[in-house]
Amino acid sequence: MSEEALKALNSMPGLEGNNESSCKEDLSKQGIGIKTANGNIEELKSKSSASIRPLVNGESSNPVAEVGSSEVEYIESENLTDIEDVSSSLQTLLAGLGSKDWVSVCEALNNTRRLAIYHREDMLDMLGDVISLLVKSMKNPRSAVCKTSLMTSADIFIAYNDEVIESLDPMLLQLLLKASQDKRFVCEAAEKALVAMTSSFSPALLLPKLEPYLKNRNPRIRAKASMCFCRSVPRLGVEGIKAHGIDKLIQTAASQLSDQLPESREAARILLVELQSVYEKFTDLPTTTPEDPEKGSWEDFCQSKLSPLSAQAVLRIKNVSREGIVSSS
Repeated sequence: MSEEALKALNSMPGLEGNNESSCKEDLSKQGIGIKTANGNIEELKSKSSASIRPLVNGESSNPVAEVGSSEVEYIESENLTDIEDVSSSLQTLLAGLGSKDWVSVCEALNNTRRLAIYHREDMLDMLGDVISLLVKSMKNPRSAVCKTSLMTSADIFIAYNDEVIESLDPMLLQLLLKASQDKRFVCEAAEKALVAMTSSFSPALLLPKLEPYLKNRNPRIRAKASMCFCRSVPRLGVEGIKAHGIDKLIQTAASQLSDQLPESREAARILLVELQSVYEKFTDLPTTTPEDPEKGSWEDFCQSKLSPLSAQAVLRIKNVSREGIVSSS
């Protein structure tokens, strides 16, 4: 692009406004519409106007500029209002979710949230198709669509719980990926969705879904999965831990102690302290080796179930962790 064209483009007042037509008018006034040395300025004009979009996640019809989606309003679940025409919304929902227009997709996602909150039974029959399109929206490169889809997944988890456990796998992968990226406001939405997931699903059903991601090649995915695993295990309760096998849980947690990222290691430490407390408190807690009738100390148990190096790492965190719990209580 020529230097003169750049100066003209940067000096246009219309680019700071929030009206697409005025932006075009200012471009026209500058006399920019011809080819420059490096390409056609019409492409720049279209890119400039493409960033001016209406407020898609709020309930106001006033236009607003989307600058990296940071100025788009996102409605929290408790502030979502009910849908007036439920029948019409259900009929057009899938078409809206599959639309090529991102504004329409965001509107449909918010309607999905409203239906999940206020009319969960009415959307139940089409939930499989809704989730497939929801996963597609999570992959959308436009941040407004991506974040709104993450907020939608959280509302679906809370509304349907274990009823969507069989559809979780593709959503879980995207949630872990989005929670691992650098774009902060997308990452935060994914984190909230993961918290909603771990608090909504039965841990006995969720833990097997999480376990493969603890060995993922991506260290950030492993870290997010470890944190979800750590939050889910205490929800098993003593009976659930008995059924799952405390030795299996200890082995899983111990494997994360040497992980690359500190989030994984911290989640593993928290979980191991919790498991030690359960082991020492409940004398009748069985293991997967019933041939050992006598229950030994925590140290003996770890040494019998883990490799020497892993057992040493687990036992080394015991005193520090337990002292931290006592001092904070």
